[in-house]
Amino acid sequence: MKKYLIVILCFLLSKVEAQESGPVSSDKMNIIKTNVTGYVFRNINLSYERSINQWFSINVGFGTMPEGKVPFINSFLNDEDEKRFQNLRVKATNFTIEPRFYIGKGFGKGFYIAPYYRYSKVTSNTFDFYYDYNAANAVTFQIPLKGSGSTNGNSGGVMVGAQFFLNKSESLVLDFWIAGGHYGSGKGDFILTSDYILTPEMQAQLKKEIENLDIPFVDYTVETNERGAKIKVDGPWAGFRSGLSLGYRF
Repeated sequence: MKKYLIVILCFLLSKVEAQESGPVSSDKMNIIKTNVTGYVFRNINLSYERSINQWFSINVGFGTMPEGKVPFINSFLNDEDEKRFQNLRVKATNFTIEPRFYIGKGFGKGFYIAPYYRYSKVTSNTFDFYYDYNAANAVTFQIPLKGSGSTNGNSGGVMVGAQFFLNKSESLVLDFWIAGGHYGSGKGDFILTSDYILTPEMQAQLKKEIENLDIPFVDYTVETNERGAKIKVDGPWAGFRSGLSLGYRF
């Protein structure tokens, strides 16, 4: 996808700059946009940008992902571990505020640098999880559990992008998020409960199974008891931004 975005950017630069050589009109200070590439990942989103002056604007965005499968779950869980979460579904929301500093023609047009803050929340459904308990008599049997929980993150980052006006009236807008990344901290709890009374040996194996999942970019600790486990998320929260937005300037 990154290669396609670079090709699109080069095409737009050649077309738009060839067509528009005059100053940017300052009578339209507002832009409403949606990131069309986000819909590939079920991210329904809308943002509003307000120009304060020629070189500075504020962009505020909101996105929500309806409940569904975890995107790219097979990229961080192997096939065997993924089977344990077959009915896992998540939903997510995010809020972003980003001051933009334009180094091009301004009033919402040209290349920009945007430091930003993002709040994110992810909530799961009630999902099934199981692990194979290896008893002392060499008998192995599955222990099923029910899980649910949520986690949220606060992070800051920087994005570099370029925004273009697609028509002579300067009302149709294309915003190309070239690349951005954010980093912060996340907190949350996920609870796993079982109908079985778990012995200390069962708890020890359950704890080891969850820790061995080794989910990337997330730090978590596991506490077990006779009814299941509590997974505490408390650590780094990171993300990457890139995409294409279409909008209307008024």
